[in-house]
Amino acid sequence: MILTVTLNATLQVSYEAPVVSWGATNHIRQLICRASGGGLAVARVLAGLGEDVLAAGFAGGGAAQAIESDLARAGVATAFTRIARESRRVVDVLDEAREETTRLAEPAPFITTEELGRFAAEYRKLLPGMEAVVLSGGLPAGLPGDVYASLASYAAEAGVPAIVHAGGPVLWQSLARHPALVLAASTAGPPGAGVSARPDGLVARGAAAAAMVSGAELLAAAGHGQQWQAVLDGYPGLSLSGEAVVAGLLPAVSQDWPWADALRHAVALGAAADPAGEVDLDAYEVFSSEVSVTAEG
Repeated sequence: MILTVTLNATLQVSYEAPVVSWGATNHIRQLICRASGGGLAVARVLAGLGEDVLAAGFAGGGAAQAIESDLARAGVATAFTRIARESRRVVDVLDEAREETTRLAEPAPFITTEELGRFAAEYRKLLPGMEAVVLSGGLPAGLPGDVYASLASYAAEAGVPAIVHAGGPVLWQSLARHPALVLAASTAGPPGAGVSARPDGLVARGAAAAAMVSGAELLAAAGHGQQWQAVLDGYPGLSLSGEAVVAGLLPAVSQDWPWADALRHAVALGAAADPAGEVDLDAYEVFSSEVSVTAEG
């Protein structure tokens, strides 16, 4: 089983209306509620591929129940740590007449020290026997920036490879704990450090392997100077889903797939997945045959 961690689980609410008039009553034609957040999208991709996956993290209030229900429909088991505050909602309102979407994003809930301690204890109990753990997405208020680093350390103590998908200081602080794989969510390095966020730079700073998405291109590096480039040509404007890419790279970490095969798998998944992690398997089959992988360096 694969464990995914989402510390800022979100309920994505989408309204569709023929026309939206502010200051008036608007009639909704369609309502869709989906579980959202980095680790939850990874979990949905994995479940869609037939993998056993368990989603953990923080969730609270009525939104938590809706998040769990949506994940259950996708075949994802859950083990959330309950918090006193409500999990955040992000509401998208589509005005069909104008073809415009307005987004209303609630602030992330504040996580108390007691809630963080409870989660850490529950997380450590879940780790034994896991094939891998994925730490993906942003942090809610109240959490220290080194929380992924700590969770990666706990995973190492349990003999479970950790994959970190994050950006900024959260990513950089995790590198010293030697995660099995990092996927940079941003190309920006730490302020004033003057260090590249290219995969080989992340490996030099402690990661066993690293990857970075740029449009429809995936760059990766591992130890001993190994570097690769995987590209899906012929689809202008296409951007790969980082969460689906993480799911696609997992076999290289946990099942010893050759990196070339994992990169091809990851790019095809990243191109075929929507933001919530739903994968179009027919599109995946087409993309898989069109990804080119080359070794660099």
